[in-house]
Amino acid sequence: MPKAKKASKRHRFDYNKDRKKLKKQFIKKYKPRIEHPQIRHAWDDNKSTARNLQEMGLAFDPNRALPVKKQRLIGEDGESKAPAGVVTKPYILTHLQEEASLPEKDTKTLSSDLIEFVQHMIREHKDDYKAMARDEKNYYQDTPKQIKRKINEYKRCHSQHFDEFMNSLVPQPMVE
Repeated sequence: MPKAKKASKRHRFDYNKDRKKLKKQFIKKYKPRIEHPQIRHAWDDNKSTARNLQEMGLAFDPNRALPVKKQRLIGEDGESKAPAGVVTKPYILTHLQEEASLPEKDTKTLSSDLIEFVQHMIREHKDDYKAMARDEKNYYQDTPKQIKRKINEYKRCHSQHFDEFMNSLVPQPMVE
């Protein structure tokens, strides 16, 4: 059998490689950055991932934390619990629970093109969705229902802008 081309080549030290940089790259890959500041602060590099998470009251293996219960016959009573580890850093768990209980902010926005399209349709046709569907600016040939959905989405995502826009459409009475 033939050998690989470079298999018999003598290994020489490569002076062009920066060993310090290679070691840093390896460490960075081996220990990824923890995004959550509380967990990153409490993390101990000398301990394993499972041990660190156990001390914080978090689960490393979800199958062990919440084992699947096997079906048993009615007469059997052998209950077994998963071993509960000692939580030495409970403040992380409470902080995570507080953070999870906060209401999530709706960050959905619409593109500027879609906002302009909706404003044009309302300005020209008011509430006539069939006329909107026939409008020449309806490039994507949206049906009346699709246009109505887009308008409702605009109302939901940008309610303040929509109110301001509707107020600007109402003709102001002339004061002499």
